[in-house]
Order: sequence, then C-alpha cells, then structure tokens
Amino acid sequence: MLYNKVFYEDREIENERLELTDKGSLYFLGSNVTFRNCTLVLKVSGRNLLFDEGTRFIDCIFEVKQELKNHQQWVFASLTGCRFKGHLSGCDFGHWPDYSERAGHGSIEDCDFTEARLDGCRIMGCDPATIRFPKWPCFTILDPIGRARELNSVEWPGGFRPIIVEGQYRDPPRTMAVTFYAPALAKRRKTTEEAFRAIIAQFDCIVY
Repeated sequence: MLYNKVFYEDREIENERLELTDKGSLYFLGSNVTFRNCTLVLKVSGRNLLFDEGTRFIDCIFEVKQELKNHQQWVFASLTGCRFKGHLSGCDFGHWPDYSERAGHGSIEDCDFTEARLDGCRIMGCDPATIRFPKWPCFTILDPIGRARELNSVEWPGGFRPIIVEGQYRDPPRTMAVTFYAPALAKRRKTTEEAFRAIIAQFDCIVY
C-alpha cells in the first residue's frame, strides 16, 4: 500500500484543529515543530503517527477517536499542559533516552489524562506529581520501581505482577508511574475488578 505522507515540521502551529484521521496517510510530526493551543484529532494506528525529536506540544488537546495501542513515540515529544481524551494502551510518555538516541528530548509535565482511559501506559523519567491521572476503574502506581518489593510482597489476583525488576521482561528503571484499566486487566487475568480494588486499597502509592 502506498501511503500519502503528511509532514508537519520547522514551524509553529497555533490555535488549529488538525484531523489526523486518514488511514491511508502517514503523519510525520517532525523536527522543530511546535503545536500551541491546538486540538489534534487522532483516528489512526500508531504506525501511521510518527513523531521526531524536538516536536513540542503546548496546551494542546488530543482527542483519540480510535484506541491508540503500543505507541512509544510519545517519548520523542515534549508535552506541556496538554489534555488527553479517549483510549490509550501500552503507550509511554516522558523522558526515556535509553529507548533510542532520538528519545533524549522527550518530556511530560502538567498534563491531564482524567478524560482518558489508560491501560499499561507509563510515565518515564518525569515527575508524575504534575500529571492528573484517570480515576477508577483506572489506577496508577507511583514510583513502581522504588516500591517494587512492597508491591510484589502480596498476592495479586490472577497471578498479576504489578512491576518486574529483574529478568528479560523487567520494567525500565526510569518508570515513574504506570496506569492500568481494571476491567481489561481483570479480563486478561480471568478475575474481577473488585479483587483488584481490594488489593489496591492496601497501598498509599496507588491512586485511583
């Protein structure tokens, strides 16, 4: 399939509504571009949405109309004062230079996910205290690496391990927060939301 390539680069875009919804297009939100007070409507898969280092979003709204899955490229971008709506799963945000050479400029601060549904989404290398996370049935583990021993000291429903600190599939050291969506997690683990909530309530490092 030949994709139509749409480039945004080397400019500042302000107070615009951008519809990134054509599944036959590749959207390159490229180097040296700043989006300010823009609304970006996303209705494509992660492979159609490509960020580059130096992409800046300031006071923007992201309306995710199709679940955005496993989109790590957010760590290339700088996000300040942005608001997210819609479903995101397996996405990473923040500062994660270990991910790739191009990810050294990423950051996130003062962003609002309260109108979003996050599942398996992580804040990397940035202070989660500036982030507003979605409420239950989402729940967010703060400082999961630092609290790993405590978190793994109890038996979670369905054999779930909230954080893995050793082995091939260990969570990166820069993981500052991780958010899960309890209904989807319970379904994957063949258990119930209530079972998870009973465990979550035991920890002051989990917000819900």
